[in-house]
Order: sequence, then structure tokens, then C-alpha cells
Amino acid sequence: MNYMSTTESVLDHHLATFGEGDLDGLMSDYADDAVFVSADGVLEGHEAIREMYADLLPEFDDPAVEFSLDGQVVVDDYAYIVWHAETPENVYEFASDTFVVRDGEIVAQTLAAKVSPK
Repeated sequence: MNYMSTTESVLDHHLATFGEGDLDGLMSDYADDAVFVSADGVLEGHEAIREMYADLLPEFDDPAVEFSLDGQVVVDDYAYIVWHAETPENVYEFASDTFVVRDGEIVAQTLAAKVSPK
């Protein structure tokens, strides 16, 4: 199996569905027992991760949103992205996500971000 292309395709799908605000598409990338870790805590499983995205996606669903993917690295079943964004509500000065992809699904994700409310 070519892990890099599988990981890249999962990441590409994840970024595309996030940009489209497609909650079901986003969730199709995650394993049922996926873990999402950030400074806000740990989310475990589809239901918890889905709730987080259901709250987050509307903020990014605005024509005024500016999003920039500043870097992307994929190695085997690991993907790392660096990005920044500005929404009507917040400035994401710096953010990075790390994804662990196994068998075509995200099994773990971390997020670190410097976010300033407007």
C-alpha cells in the first residue's frame, strides 16, 4: 500500500470538505474511534468531533473569510499543515494540525492555534 498517496488523498479530501462546509464529508474522513487533541481538551469519537465541527464550520462559511494554507508535509501515515485565517469573528494568526491516517481514515488529529477574537 502506498501510504503517502492514501494520506495525501485523505488530507486533500479533508481540506476540500472543510472549505465547502461539508460536515458529512468531513466526518467521512474520521475513524469511528478517532481522537482530536487541542488546547481545549480531547474529543473522542465521531459524535464529539462532529459537534466541534458543527460549531466551527459556520464561522468559516462566510465570503469574507480569508484562509491560507502556508505549508503541508506528508510522510507515510502522518500529515502536517500550517495555516492562518481571518473570519468575521476571529483572527487565526498561526495554526497547525497534525493528522495520523490509518487504513484511509484519520485516527488522530492535533490542533495548535493562536486565535484572537475580533
